Amino acid sequence: MFTAENWPIGANMLGFGNKTSDGTPLLEAPSSVWASQLRQVKELGVDQVDPTDAWLPLAKLSDERVEEFRRVLDGEGMSLSSISMTRNSVVDVHNGEQNLADAHRFIELAPSFGVSLVNTGFMQALTQKQAQAIWFWLEDGHVDDPALRDLAIERVRELGDAAKAQGIQLSLEMYEDTYVGTADEAVSFIRDVDHDSVGLNPDIGNLVRLHREVEPWEDMFEKVLPHSNFWHIKNYTRDFDPATGAYSSAPMPLKYGYINYRKVIRRALELGYTGPFCCEHYGSDSLGVIAENVHYIRQVLTSALADEAA
Repeated sequence: MFTAENWPIGANMLGFGNKTSDGTPLLEAPSSVWASQLRQVKELGVDQVDPTDAWLPLAKLSDERVEEFRRVLDGEGMSLSSISMTRNSVVDVHNGEQNLADAHRFIELAPSFGVSLVNTGFMQALTQKQAQAIWFWLEDGHVDDPALRDLAIERVRELGDAAKAQGIQLSLEMYEDTYVGTADEAVSFIRDVDHDSVGLNPDIGNLVRLHREVEPWEDMFEKVLPHSNFWHIKNYTRDFDPATGAYSSAPMPLKYGYINYRKVIRRALELGYTGPFCCEHYGSDSLGVIAENVHYIRQVLTSALADEAA
């Protein structure tokens, strides 16, 4: 069991993008660029990151460059909390087999970095309208094909077997209009997968930001937390005007948004949650907000674990 001080809580690196200022893909950039970005995280008092493939796709690095990344991490006094795949669904009709191979590569690499969990999901690339919107969730995106659900279950079980062989876990990220797009759908899917090395990532932030009706957050968490083994954690404001039918939402630090994360994290611990956290934020100084969120979670954990021990 982790303590509040050593619980794995990583900063998501999405805010840095996947290219350097001159347009060089980050996976081709010199390791000094990786080091500079990791150093910015460390300077904020955070010493763990999740190297999402939307930042630096470790699965596509050569063995030599993987070792180069490992040396950079060690040199900056950093470690990995988890590894996440982003918008690379294993049932993408064009790239699904390659994404499946990349997921296997992440699972193979994870233990050598001390990582106990790899996260994936069924979200796919942003549409042009999403990419042009102020916030991409204001436009409709990919919708999973029900005809591919059985294939999704088959491939997730395959990855679950691979994860189990490595002594780690696989997590599926909740995201709208995918096979795990609502609390009920997520629970149904994970039960159909029926694998002890596969759990849910209860990223309810992906849902409460939507400008549509969604289930109350308390109800969603109560359904999915018993099945959760990892957590992309972020918060938003959420408002609805019944007179006009208009919704509004915007990213917020964990303690200021619509979801009461002090309450939710405590409830998660009551239900036996022991997985890593990965802090995310969109817009503004995302890294600065993420650092605040990391420290907030540690304070909540300190309080909750003390109560458990009392």
